[in-house]
Amino acid sequence: MRLKFLIPALLCLVAFGNSFAQKASDDIVQINGVTMTADSLRGVPNVTVIVKNKNRGVESERSGVFSLVCYKGDTLQFNCLGYRTKEVAIKKDLKGQYFSMIQLMVQDTFYLPETIIRPVPTKEEFDYAFVHWRIPNDQLEVARRNTDAARLRAISQNMPKDGREAQSAVLKQQANDAVYYGQQKPMNIMNPIAWGEFFEAWKRGDFRKKETYSGY
Repeated sequence: MRLKFLIPALLCLVAFGNSFAQKASDDIVQINGVTMTADSLRGVPNVTVIVKNKNRGVESERSGVFSLVCYKGDTLQFNCLGYRTKEVAIKKDLKGQYFSMIQLMVQDTFYLPETIIRPVPTKEEFDYAFVHWRIPNDQLEVARRNTDAARLRAISQNMPKDGREAQSAVLKQQANDAVYYGQQKPMNIMNPIAWGEFFEAWKRGDFRKKETYSGY
């Protein structure tokens, strides 16, 4: 007799549970969207999208795309450094469980108070430092000096040949020697052109002892 009344009660309880679960699942919605700048419509990365008053949220990707799950009626809050905070409410009567949105972010300008940075505490010390201090060259000035055209020409004249240049010189000498295989090389001691080239080389200092450049 008890079983006769217990079965309908269990069926009612199961039906109520299914109805409650169905109602809860109907209230869930998946938000798929993208955050973009309002002026140029470019994706805004690293935008924090959180469900207001709930400890849940996501961060937009490099292209501004984000996706999260919330309930209908929740409020989404968009936060990003350099942009104004924006809140968007999800409608309670929204149909379906999927919603797509494009959230435009407006740039915000921060005005900071004026700050004066001084290297020395008093004007007298600054005047003394301006006259007597010797500030070392920074990396930009060192690079500018190292790439000076006149300096590079001077370095190239005193720098020894590298492997490619040495190989090219050896191959050129071998090619010149191959021309006179099996015969005596001509003597240029009475050649006026050779003597002219010798004097020009002497004036240029080609026969001076070359020193290697050690750099900075």
